[in-house]
Amino acid sequence: MTFIERAKTWARAIKRDVLTLWIAARDPRTPWSARILAACVAAYALSPVDLIPDFVPVLGYLDDLLIVPLGIVLVMKLIPDTLLADFRIHAATMAAKPTSRAGLLVILALWLLAALALFAWLNDII
Repeated sequence: MTFIERAKTWARAIKRDVLTLWIAARDPRTPWSARILAACVAAYALSPVDLIPDFVPVLGYLDDLLIVPLGIVLVMKLIPDTLLADFRIHAATMAAKPTSRAGLLVILALWLLAALALFAWLNDII
């Protein structure tokens, strides 16, 4: 298997696992700690806006390559295997990928707070 094929397989698994977490966050059988973390990871991954935009050299893709997979691994360890298998089956049958408006709002709020902090800091300097 070539590097490109392995990367495509890995990307498909990440997409499936994000959907799995989205489903797990909404299922009452999921432990509450896993539900909260699953909701955070899924909201970030499904948000149409990144915390660090992709055009920022290195860091733009580093968040996608590290934060989401590490979050997925952590949440998967918190969910019982039988539930995880059910959620993966459900994720595999979903026709459309959901989007996260909550994730979008959180990311935009963080950018707004950063802009306000920068503005306040610049006012103190000038």
